[in-house]
This record gives sequence, C-alpha cells and structure tokens, in this order.
Amino acid sequence: MLDELTAVLAAVPLNGKPDEYLTAIVEENCLGKQTVSTRRLTLQRLRELYALDPAVPVFRILRRLWDLDEQSRPLLALLTSLARDPLLLATADVVLSLPEGAEFQRTAMREALAKVVEDRLNESTLNKVVRNAASSWSQAGHLEGRTFKFRRQVRATPATVAFALYLARAAGLAVEESLSSGWIKVLDCSASTALELATAAKRLGLVDLRMAGDVIDLNLDRLDPAHAA
Repeated sequence: MLDELTAVLAAVPLNGKPDEYLTAIVEENCLGKQTVSTRRLTLQRLRELYALDPAVPVFRILRRLWDLDEQSRPLLALLTSLARDPLLLATADVVLSLPEGAEFQRTAMREALAKVVEDRLNESTLNKVVRNAASSWSQAGHLEGRTFKFRRQVRATPATVAFALYLARAAGLAVEESLSSGWIKVLDCSASTALELATAAKRLGLVDLRMAGDVIDLNLDRLDPAHAA
C-alpha cells in the first residue's frame, strides 16, 4: 500500500491527528476510492500497517523520516509494516534468503505462512495474504517482475538504517547486535555498511554515535526528539 500511504501523508500535515487521517481518506477521499466502504477498508488496512497515529512511536518516527529522504520511503514503509504485521514478518526469511537474481517462489512463502497461521486461515485467505506480502516486498524493491518475480538488492540509506536500528533497539537488542539484526538485513546491508550509514545518519542529525575502540555508543533520541526522555 505504498502508493496509498504516500498520498495520505501528502494530504495530512506532519503533526496530523488520527481524526485528520480519517477525514482525508473517508470524507475528502484523497485516495480516489469510489465508495465509502472501500475508503473505510483502506483506512483500516493503513492503520493496521502504519498506525496513522502520532501517539504510536514507530509511526511518529516514520512520519519524521518520510519528508527527509524521499528515496528511502519504500524501505521506511516496509520496516514499519514488518514491525506491525506479524504475517508479513513471517515472510521475511523467504525473501531475504534468496540470492540476487533468484526466482521468488510463492509456494515457499505460502508454506512459511501456513506454519504460522496453522489452520486459522482458509485457502483463499492464505493465498490473498501471500499476494499482499509479495506486493509489499515488490514495492520495497526486493522483488521485481510481474508474472515471475526475481530477487533484487535494495539500497540502504542513513535514514533507513537509523530506523532499522531504532526497531532493533526497541526489541531489546544491544547496539552491536542491532547492527547485524534482522532489521538491518531487511535493508540488504552488512553490519559494517550499517555502521558507515549510521555514521552518516549522525552527520544528518538523526542519531548520536560515538566509538571508542570496539565500544559503540548509540543514542536514538534524535529520531523522536519531542518524546525523548
């Protein structure tokens, strides 16, 4: 839903409240949906994936980074979705483990999801989840193609690395662990490259980073300055 998210964030001010997102989508129809019911369903799905609520830290940080670096938006959106949607997260290893140029197999993703949901979803719903997940990975740049999809490498940026480190630290990982965490792997990024981009993020004023020998001190309060302790 990258296109919808992009349109909504363009229609609502940076500090917009949840009601403003509802108004933009349902009443003002900023997404051009034909019926009110479709607008409400779209709002529901966008809230599930991205929250659309500045009271939710992950959305607050997404919203701040969104306007700072347009080229980072697809990966910022994916990271947010992965943090909020356990079914999408369950598909990560299937995609990320593929070598560049390898063909994506929907059956592998379906099997990974089936292990998570067991018998809670019927065949039709499970197939829909697979389609939606494949679309999310395609929009982020990891998969390319229509009928047949192939793995492509994405390009990490200082903004996306800063966000990935935030998610890793929020999950309780130490700094060194965060640099090689699954969140960084979503960016097709090595730990050494992540550290280089974190240093670039420091120069952009997104993080505080200090290194003394093998010790790395990382403070992420700058990502969310209004709510920093």
